[in-house]
Amino acid sequence: MQDRTYSDLLFLIQSLVGGGNLTTEEQGSIDSFINRRAHEAFQTSQTWPRFLVGSEKRNIISYVLSGATGNVSGANGNYRFIGLNDGDIGTAGTKVYEDSNPAAPVNLIYKNSSNAWIVTYAAAFSINADGTIDITSAGTAQFTEADSIKKDRVEDVETWTPSQTSEALLVAAKNLIPYAETNKTNIGEFLKVYRKKAFLNDSSLEYDFFVDFDGANILNVANTTDNAAFVTYKKELPQYTITSIDIPSEWFFFMAHGAYADFLRMEGKVEQSMAEEGVAQGYLAQELEKVDNMSNNNVFRRFSTHGTRQSR
Repeated sequence: MQDRTYSDLLFLIQSLVGGGNLTTEEQGSIDSFINRRAHEAFQTSQTWPRFLVGSEKRNIISYVLSGATGNVSGANGNYRFIGLNDGDIGTAGTKVYEDSNPAAPVNLIYKNSSNAWIVTYAAAFSINADGTIDITSAGTAQFTEADSIKKDRVEDVETWTPSQTSEALLVAAKNLIPYAETNKTNIGEFLKVYRKKAFLNDSSLEYDFFVDFDGANILNVANTTDNAAFVTYKKELPQYTITSIDIPSEWFFFMAHGAYADFLRMEGKVEQSMAEEGVAQGYLAQELEKVDNMSNNNVFRRFSTHGTRQSR
């Protein structure tokens, strides 16, 4: 795939307009038209090769903690399951969850030696050869379960005691894949979610999910110890500016003639605008035909066997 520069695109549009340099107002309008046309092209297909990512591994968030204030506000965050406690610090065989934000000190949720859930700040851990979690530093307990009968699940805790004055801690149980993950491209649109890497030699269980403001919520995770899933998604569409050097070459002529058609419409030249719109749509149709011939739509095919949806 090739990229073109915004300057090249603007030069072509200006050449189509004719009559010398654009005014500042006209330039501002053209900038808006270019991004409008980019959005139009982007929305015509979910399988543009440069925006399609197939079956990429992403963390599954088990809990979203919020509501903490003051000096214990660091407890807020997205926590993912990382393994079972080996018992050196805390209760052996119980689940351990880590704050998924790597920029912050390591925050953990685990059961202490009294079998109470705690949310800790600045803890440390390592992963043993058998996959269990060795908590090497207990950290500072920010919130501690105060229920007389200790709960098996974090979301069932009724009362949290903060180490310092704070609003009540809110715990939301999730099977969430956020739009953003550190060192990964932001997800613009979720297309498919699989339990394991898809599109290799074997079929992979495909999850049903729904999307909200936070990301994709997986329905019926196969195993509660799964801490990752594989997502096929569409990247975010960038905002193109005068300094952009990543104008998609496959959209170049559509964007130029489409923006020119918008400019003509702004000038009241409706018939000329309609003719230019036809030229623009012709360029886009050619590129869409190429996408169809690439067989990228295979990422949407699936079949059901005994109620289990799979994708090959």
